[in-house]
Amino acid sequence: MRTVAHISDLHFGRVDCATLPALAASIRAAKPHVVVVSGDLTQRARRQEFQDARRFLDTLPAPQIIVPGNHDVPLYDIISRWLRPLSKFRRYISDNLEPFYADEEIAVLGINTARSLTFKNGRINRGQVVRSCARLEVGAGDLTRIIVTHHPFDTADAENADNLVGRADMAMAGFARCRIDMILAGHLHASRTGESAMRYKIPGYSALMVQAGTATSSRRRGEQNSWNLIRIDRPQIAIDCLTWDDDHGSFAVSRTERFQLAQDGWSRVPSEFASREL
Repeated sequence: MRTVAHISDLHFGRVDCATLPALAASIRAAKPHVVVVSGDLTQRARRQEFQDARRFLDTLPAPQIIVPGNHDVPLYDIISRWLRPLSKFRRYISDNLEPFYADEEIAVLGINTARSLTFKNGRINRGQVVRSCARLEVGAGDLTRIIVTHHPFDTADAENADNLVGRADMAMAGFARCRIDMILAGHLHASRTGESAMRYKIPGYSALMVQAGTATSSRRRGEQNSWNLIRIDRPQIAIDCLTWDDDHGSFAVSRTERFQLAQDGWSRVPSEFASREL
């Protein structure tokens, strides 16, 4: 079994400081094989915010797969936004915008969807998809392949594409060909998990679409701070959502969702049949 800690939208510069030590302690206690951070480490891409984010990341286990979000691109510094949009991210967080981790059971690859041309939305291009599939075509056929982006490929409203990453249809067609099992994202400050087949009608293919809420930001948008612990025991996956408890000052499991791999991809296990503990 492999475990992945998935956090997102830290937003240093506008964090709830009470959540920071509890989040770090909760992740360390879970002993994940890899920590994933799906973007928006800062609020306004300022040097101090990146420095604070770096200090926090150093308290978490390694290895770490970290991708930038739209807030990690300067908003008001116009010159930096156009000429060197991720210079501070590269300096303080990581110079690798396609970070990769693999072992004998999982392979995890980050993709940068943040762009200078938009203030909020993101985009993925064909070259990124091709490189990602080539990188993830490693190991045995039963390897669980995971993509990490900031901008989501799915939302709760299957009829609404407003908040989806640009060129999502193209990317999903490519990910289907190389059998990506799971896409981890953030951006919306809302925690949810679903199957790609609900939105993308690709015959014989259904990946897990895992959305993390904001782990530490005070901009909660009606949902408490949270993070995901993903437990992979192929052909089963269990996803715990750990939610901030104001009364106890800690993160605790608020729900667990379970999924099973079949011939046509991943699907949810109904709660009455989800008794097996991973």
